[in-house]
Amino acid sequence: MLVNTAEETQKAARAAAKVVGETNVVIDDPSVMGSEDFAFMLQVRPGSYVWIGQEGCCMVHNPHYDFSDEILPVGASYWAALVEQELPGDSERPEARETRHNSGTLPRPHRGTTRN
Repeated sequence: MLVNTAEETQKAARAAAKVVGETNVVIDDPSVMGSEDFAFMLQVRPGSYVWIGQEGCCMVHNPHYDFSDEILPVGASYWAALVEQELPGDSERPEARETRHNSGTLPRPHRGTTRN
């Protein structure tokens, strides 16, 4: 089951409200049955799965689904707002930032390195 973490959901909602207005952000939507791999990611890292609404005939993964290109600026603006909101300020260098997790603190990798 996919369960968003409260802190990350509030961060996502704040960024979304900057783009579409607070009255258009729904955070207590009823759960839906589905098979979403993101649920497994949320079991090891905090996060929030978000939907960007679009009017239409049916849900994604349906042969009749028709993606609305008109929603693209809203999605891009949301991600830009979230990044701007969460990026460290000038006083906090990216190399010094740490990612908090339930099992402890994980340092961010230095530029040019990857973590498996």
